[in-house]
Amino acid sequence: MRFGIFMAPFHPPAGQDPISAIQRDLEVVQLLDRLGYEEAWIGEHHSAGTEIIPDPMIFIAFAAPQTRHIKLGTGVLSLPYHNPLLVADRVFFLDQLLRGRFMLGLGPGALPGDAAMLGISIEEQRSALEHDTDVLMHLLRSDEPISVETSRYKLVNAKSQYGPYSDFDIAVAAIASPTGPRVAGKHGLGLLSIGATTTDGFDLLAHHWNVMEERAAKFNTKADRNQWRLVGPMHIAETREQAIEDVRFGLDDWCHYTQKILAVPHFRAAGQTFEERVAWVNETGLGVIGTPDDAIKQIERLEKQSNGGFGAYLMVHHEWARPAAVNRHYELFAQYVKPRFQRLASRTIAAENRAIGEWQALGDRVERAVAAATERHQAEKGG
Repeated sequence: MRFGIFMAPFHPPAGQDPISAIQRDLEVVQLLDRLGYEEAWIGEHHSAGTEIIPDPMIFIAFAAPQTRHIKLGTGVLSLPYHNPLLVADRVFFLDQLLRGRFMLGLGPGALPGDAAMLGISIEEQRSALEHDTDVLMHLLRSDEPISVETSRYKLVNAKSQYGPYSDFDIAVAAIASPTGPRVAGKHGLGLLSIGATTTDGFDLLAHHWNVMEERAAKFNTKADRNQWRLVGPMHIAETREQAIEDVRFGLDDWCHYTQKILAVPHFRAAGQTFEERVAWVNETGLGVIGTPDDAIKQIERLEKQSNGGFGAYLMVHHEWARPAAVNRHYELFAQYVKPRFQRLASRTIAAENRAIGEWQALGDRVERAVAAATERHQAEKGG
């Protein structure tokens, strides 16, 4: 299983210095790179004053030479806002610049204020994503030119002059509607299930994957669980009490943003008091405010709930806590949670168990060997 972050990024309340805020985002990506995380997905937003990266591709190009190993993806690029030919060119270009570390995430556009300013009907966004992904995938996968006209763009014998450096991952975001898994299943792409981790009511994970498999069967593609990424919020500390104390810094501001500013009903926090909001995160299964053990239990539950597993878990980067506590969260997760789900730690665990099993016998042999060496020394000395 791979691990990483889904960075909108959230910087509530509005009014913060954007230079400082974006610098913190960059430093988080650099920290994750050093800690061995595999992926970081960066969002695109244009309104509401809190999610303040307007172009994830620029951020990725800026962050790439300041990191070494972590893959960087658009999380997500709002495809209906863009001309698919220009997207294809930029995708190929970034894949070449990053030499295999680029990932492409697509979505319809999350903030209704963005679509409104661009003159795009909110009711049209999801169908536009389906159509525009058809066009984009043709540009990315076919050598044949394409001509198409919509209310948002026109292409005439369009074909990118670039080509890919690698077989980079492409994933589609899914929140509440079936659009994401419909698109992903049709084209054999990955799926980003956002906020689908709750145990309350409707099982979105099962819904997402059922649609994926139905569409993959219809279009003769593959629904690959290794390319299924689950997205949810977490903050962990050495104790549950410390984790709760940490998020007093920013949880209320984040919840207020989703409740009163972000006009997206399916992504809205519950609760009016701090205690109610902590309970909403922990008791609905949405995420974790607790310890590394709590994080492990959450991922184990999601593995079981997914009924077959998934390829990656991405933590929503949210700044519920001060930067030092946020960094400590990622350090604890890398130290104690990641190894439980990755093969890299299996041999060290096996080596420790073997040492425990041999402890008495080997210890006795060492003791006898030391005694024999001492006796030999005394004998030589006496002679």
